[in-house]
Amino acid sequence: MIQPDWAAPPRVRALVTTRAEGDLSQEENRRRLPVPARPNWLRQVHGTAVLEERAGEGDAAVARTPGVVCAVMAADCMPVLFADEAGTTVAVAHAGWRGLAAGVLEATVEAMRVPPQRVLAWLGPAIGPRVYEVGDEVRVAFRGYESAFRPTRPGHWLLDLYAVAREKLKHVKHLSGGGYCTYSERERFFSYRRDRGAERMAALIWLT
Repeated sequence: MIQPDWAAPPRVRALVTTRAEGDLSQEENRRRLPVPARPNWLRQVHGTAVLEERAGEGDAAVARTPGVVCAVMAADCMPVLFADEAGTTVAVAHAGWRGLAAGVLEATVEAMRVPPQRVLAWLGPAIGPRVYEVGDEVRVAFRGYESAFRPTRPGHWLLDLYAVAREKLKHVKHLSGGGYCTYSERERFFSYRRDRGAERMAALIWLT
């Protein structure tokens, strides 16, 4: 498992699973997770809804109660972990291109009810900028973020999801992570674009 390398307070615990832990769509693999309680798994729809300490339809979750585990699943989309510097609030967001363009990261920070200048964020494993080719419709959705795109062939571009996320979160106190590529790191990560499978990793965060 990946332990985020960030400056979160000691009572903040977080992890991201890899292929070694198996497909987190499977109930047995979920039961093996080293977490204090059953995670609040979301029905992710590539939107911006942020749920507070409960399961349901949404793409982000926030918690303030110790032992409540927030979780998202991904296999090319970017999981982003959040905590405030005082260790009172944690959150996680599932940021594919649709959610990222729609503002799921901004919505998550707002739902934390903590000034951005007191928020720490960590960018988890996502498809990397050297292989994530998208069409014109995606570039149009990110108007104002043109520097995150590099042309490949007519009507197609390589998109740097990490660059967009860093720009959107530039006002938080500390931002780290990024640099992974779920598509290229075949032995370490699942990738929907590479394998077209249903396997997923999980990103989880909670307070002790």
